[in-house]
Amino acid sequence: MVDAIISPLLQQLTTMAAEETKEQVRLVTGVGKEVKKLSRNLQAIQAVLHDVEKRQVKEESVRLWLDQLRDVSYNMEDVLEEWSTARLKLKIDGVDDHENAALDPNKKVCSFFPAASCFGCKRLFLRRDIALKLKEINESLDDIAKQKDQFGFAVNVIKSNERAYERIPSVSSIDESEIFGRKDEKNELVDRLICENSIEQKGPHIISLVGMGGIGKTTLAQFAYNNGDVEKNFEKRIWVCVSDPFDEFRIARAIIEALTGCLPNFVEFQSLMQHIQKHVAGKKLLLVLDDVWNENFHKWEQFNNCLKNCLYGSKILITTRKEAVARIMGSTNIISVNVLSGMECWLVFESLAFVGKSMEERENLEKIGREITRKCKGLPLATKTIASLLRSKNTEKEWQNILKSEIWEIEQVEKNLLAPLLLSYNELPSKVKQCFTYCAVFPKDVILKKDKLIELWMAQETKEMEEIGEEYFNVLASRSFFQEFGRGYD
Repeated sequence: MVDAIISPLLQQLTTMAAEETKEQVRLVTGVGKEVKKLSRNLQAIQAVLHDVEKRQVKEESVRLWLDQLRDVSYNMEDVLEEWSTARLKLKIDGVDDHENAALDPNKKVCSFFPAASCFGCKRLFLRRDIALKLKEINESLDDIAKQKDQFGFAVNVIKSNERAYERIPSVSSIDESEIFGRKDEKNELVDRLICENSIEQKGPHIISLVGMGGIGKTTLAQFAYNNGDVEKNFEKRIWVCVSDPFDEFRIARAIIEALTGCLPNFVEFQSLMQHIQKHVAGKKLLLVLDDVWNENFHKWEQFNNCLKNCLYGSKILITTRKEAVARIMGSTNIISVNVLSGMECWLVFESLAFVGKSMEERENLEKIGREITRKCKGLPLATKTIASLLRSKNTEKEWQNILKSEIWEIEQVEKNLLAPLLLSYNELPSKVKQCFTYCAVFPKDVILKKDKLIELWMAQETKEMEEIGEEYFNVLASRSFFQEFGRGYD
């Protein structure tokens, strides 16, 4: 997440140095050298941040290193702001060559005092102070860069065809006795799957389940896939875990294997598409595409075209974290998957946490358990993860320790829940990351108004934020970064 700080710093540093050279407003002698050194260090650190983000989930030493980097970055932000203000004052007040000569931090300034006014002395001290601060930041960054080399971080570990966090592929089977709540969502989804399409629509009807990571989209899709009425409604049902990247060859082969019962030997993608087209013709089909991230319409269009031979009433069900994906794929129905109610969350919790415990142990632990459940904020994955952890803990003291901990500090929760959430964060553009991290200044559970938030972003950025602020907000909202989002409010 530090990349959201470092990227703007690099941009600001480069811009300010260029402006100072262009306008010939010399505030700090030798500033070019210091800026180049700062930029080199920041770029070297930025190059390994993807690996850092991956390793900090499990390694305490990496988290401590990140804390140091974050502190230096904030200090640098303050100094750059101070430098910008001082440059503005110079433009207004003017500056003489005598004073410029005094700006070199390696030179003594006492010889200039007799010729300087009181105001001039203050100005000299201010500028010398900025120069020294830049030098100190460079020294701190040198130390952090050396520590970076000791960790042996991988450079550019995230490529177009790989991820920092690998998700275990989903399958269609599920134990329905372990599904709690979501009565309305289950009924709505099943109804939409078994109802007939409009006669005018050619090809399968596309339905999307949209929500944040760990909210229960896959579980809901599994329930619908295995529902008796749904099963009877389709001649063929296919489940494909898509994930990222969107591997067209793998997806095509998975569809063919489900249709024919054997793996295809085709080398060309065209042959795979023709084979799918041949085997879906005249069949009433349900195709589930789980965990879709792809926003490239052309990649999906090839599949969409070869599936148009399906029989009337065929359906495609996708699960995704991004509303944009659902719309790109042509979804006519989008179902938002939200958090569980308090009662539903408790049912999930007690089904796991109290396994193997006596009635007396349950009575002693239930009150603490309900308080722990409230901390999970209705997230099924968080609830399941903590409940599974508590299954092996039988004393009130152990449960109290979990209750007193920050949910993200618990190693098992961090591993199972934070990692998939970071997938969504890492997908964001740098500027949008910066806007999202700004939200950390607000207290937990605060209600934010869109217009006010965009105004605050504008105060931190340039005029262009006024034009693109709403676009950034919509990106965050569509990817479920706000826990609850009321579309009827500003």
